[in-house]
Amino acid sequence: MKRLEKLVSTIIKFRIVSIAILFILICFSAYQTFQKLSVDNSLSIWFLEDDPSYMAYIDFQNNFGSDEIFVVMLPATPNPDGTPGALNESEINKLEALHKKVEALPYVNTSFSLAKAKYPIYANNGIRLDDLYSSKRSERGLKNLFSKLENISNQLITGDYQNLFFYIQMKPTPTIEENRQEVVKEINKVIKSSYPQYYLTGPPVLNEAYSKGIYKESLIFGILTILVITVLLLFMLPSKRYLLVALLSVAIPISLLFGLITSMGFALNMISMLIPTILMVYSVSDAVHIINIYHKEGLFNNNLSKVQLIALALRKSITPCFYTTLTTLVGYFALYLSPLPAFKNMGVFTCIGLLLSFILVYLITIIGFSFINLDFKNAKPILSFKALSQSGFINWLNSLTTQYKTPIISLFTALLLFGLYSIFQVKIDTNSRDLLAEGKAKEDLRAVEVELGGSNRLQINISTTNGESILNRGALKQLEDFQDKLEANPLISNPVSVVTIKTFLEKRTPVLFQSNISEAKLKQTLSSVDAKENRFFKLFSEDLSTAGFTLTLMEMRTSELEQVLEDIESAFEASFNKDDYKLKINGFAVVFAQLNNFILETQFKSFFAAFFVAFLCLLVFIKSFRTTILVLIPNILPLAILAVFMSLLDIPLDVTTAMITPIMLGIAMDDTIHLVHKYRKSKTITGPVESRMNNAMHYTGGALLSTTIALVGGFLIIASSVTPSVQDFGLLCAVTVANALITDIFYLPALLKKFDK
Repeated sequence: MKRLEKLVSTIIKFRIVSIAILFILICFSAYQTFQKLSVDNSLSIWFLEDDPSYMAYIDFQNNFGSDEIFVVMLPATPNPDGTPGALNESEINKLEALHKKVEALPYVNTSFSLAKAKYPIYANNGIRLDDLYSSKRSERGLKNLFSKLENISNQLITGDYQNLFFYIQMKPTPTIEENRQEVVKEINKVIKSSYPQYYLTGPPVLNEAYSKGIYKESLIFGILTILVITVLLLFMLPSKRYLLVALLSVAIPISLLFGLITSMGFALNMISMLIPTILMVYSVSDAVHIINIYHKEGLFNNNLSKVQLIALALRKSITPCFYTTLTTLVGYFALYLSPLPAFKNMGVFTCIGLLLSFILVYLITIIGFSFINLDFKNAKPILSFKALSQSGFINWLNSLTTQYKTPIISLFTALLLFGLYSIFQVKIDTNSRDLLAEGKAKEDLRAVEVELGGSNRLQINISTTNGESILNRGALKQLEDFQDKLEANPLISNPVSVVTIKTFLEKRTPVLFQSNISEAKLKQTLSSVDAKENRFFKLFSEDLSTAGFTLTLMEMRTSELEQVLEDIESAFEASFNKDDYKLKINGFAVVFAQLNNFILETQFKSFFAAFFVAFLCLLVFIKSFRTTILVLIPNILPLAILAVFMSLLDIPLDVTTAMITPIMLGIAMDDTIHLVHKYRKSKTITGPVESRMNNAMHYTGGALLSTTIALVGGFLIIASSVTPSVQDFGLLCAVTVANALITDIFYLPALLKKFDK
C-alpha cells in the first residue's frame, strides 16, 4: 500500500508535465488522423497474398483478363415518336466516342459495347469478323441477328431496346488497388461527360461504395457514441465532478490509437471501423468502475488523505480491471488466428487500444481525482430515476437467488443446453448485398441486374490433360452438352464460349460442320474467331488446349456461390471424362465463396483459443478449480443464447458476425470478474456463502448495471448502421451483453450459493 501511495504521489507531483505530454501526443495523433485516415476495402485485406485461391485469382486476371469490370447501363434517347432509340446510329456514335475517352485512361485494359462487338462470317474458306451493328441494316434485320447471338446481345442491349450496356475492363487488381478511389471518380467523370443519366455498377463501384459507407459510418458512430456515453454518465456517475475525468478516459486512448494506426499506414475497413465505438465503451466501463470504487471508499473512509484514498481505490480496482482487460484482450487477440487479414488487424489494433485504455484510465483518473475536492456524502448524480431504487432492486435480487436458487439453476441450465443445440442450427453465409448500404450504388446494382441478369463475371476454363487442341469434334460435342447444362442453371446468365459462336455459324453455314469436313479445317476455322477485336470474351488459350466460358452472376450469398460452383463441377463431370479433361473455375466469385470456410475456421480457432486462455485467467484469478468451473458456466450461457437468437431470427455467421463469439466471451467475463473479486474478498464476513455473495452484489451491482448499459448503448449505435451486416453485428452484441448481465446477477449467484462450499 505504501508503494502505491508513493506512486500516486509521484504522478500527482508531475501531473502538469503529464498533462502537457498527453496534450502534445493528442495534437500529433489528431494531425496524423486527419491527414492520413483512409478506408481500404480492397481484396488484399480479406485474403493473404500467399493464399492459393488469391494467387490463382491474380494469375487468372493476368492470363484471361481482369474481372474488375465497370458495368454501365446507358438509357438511350427515345425516337421522336416515342419508340425505343437504342438502335439509332447516333447512339452508336456516342458509344464509339465513349470508347475513345475510356481507353485513353492508363488503368483501362479494354472496353466493350454494341459499338465494338463483332460477329463471325464464313466466306472464301475463312472466317472474318464483321460489326454486329451496322447502320445499313434495318431494325428488323438487327433484331434478327441479335436473336441468333442471344447470349452476347443480351449483354449489349436490353430486351426492350431502351438501354445499352457498356463495359470497362480494368487492368489486374494489384495494379489498381492503391488508386481505386481516383479510378472510380475518373470513370464517373468520363461517363457523365457523355451521358447525364446512367447506371453504374460492377466490382470496382461496389468496392468504392463499401469504402465510402465505412468512412461515413465510422464518423457517425464516433459522434453518436460520445453523445450516448455522455448522457449515460450523467446517470451513472455519483457526481457531476467526475464527468470530465470519465470523458477524457474515453477520448484520449482512442485519439492515441488512431494516431498510431494512421502513422503506420493502416486504413479503416468494414471490420476495423468498429474499433472506436468498442474501445470508447470499454474505456468508460473501466472509468465507471474506478470512479464508483473511489466514491464508495470516500464514503466509508472520511479520515484518509486524498493520496491514501486514491491509492486504496486503485488497490481495490486494479485486480478486477486487470483481469477484465485481460479476458477481453484475449477475446480480440484470438482473432489473430483467423486466416483473414482484416480480422488479424482488428484483433491486434483492438488489443493495443485496450492496453492503452487500461494504462491511461488509471493515469487520467489519478490526475483527475487530484483536482477534485468533493463532499462524498452530499454528492449526487446529475440525473437519476427517483422511482427506481438500486439498493431495493439488489435486495430483491439477493433474496430471489437465495430462496429460489434451484429453480433458477434448472431454468438457466435448460437454456444453456438448448443454446448448445442451437449452435449447430446457425448458418454460415455472407450475403454480398448485405455488405452494401442503401444508396445510389445499391439502386444502380438492382437496376442493372434486373436487365442484365447479373453484374459479376465468372470464367470457366476446360483444358485437355495432354495439352492437345480442344477443337475437335468429340470435345466440341462435350462442350455443347456442358453449355446446355450451364444455360439451364437459374443462377447463371448468358454463358459465352466457342459453343455460342459454333452454334451461330452452324445455323448460317450448315455445310461448315458436315461430317466430311476435316478436323484440321474445323480447328482452323474456329480458332480464328478468337481475335483481338473481340478480346472481351476470351474463348481459347494461346495453344488452343483450353476453351473458356464467360458467365454472368448476380450479387449473391456465399452459400449460393458455393452451389453454383458445385453445379458447374457436377455439369463438368457429367459431360467430360476427367482423365482427358480438367476444369478450372476463375474469378472473384471463387475467392469470395471461400469466405464460408474462413469464417468457420475463424470461429473454431478464435473461440477455442479465447476459451482456453480465459479459463486459465479465471483459474489464476480465482485459485479454485471448482469455483472456476462454476464461474465459467454462466459465461458460456450468453453465447448459447446468442446461438438461439441467430437460429430463430435466421441471422447467419457472415464476414462481420464471424468474430462475435471470441469477442463476446471476453466481454461476458468482465462483470463476472468484478462480482467474483468482491465475493472472494468477502471471506472475512461471518455466516454462509449467501452473505458473501449478497455483500458483493451490493458493492458492485451499481457498477455492473452502469457498464452494461454503456456497452449495450454502444453496440446499439453500431446496430443503427445502414449496412445490414453491421446492423446484425451490433444487435447481436447488444443482446449478448444484456444476457451476460442477466446470467451474472441470476445464474452465477445461484450457482455459487448452491455449490461453492
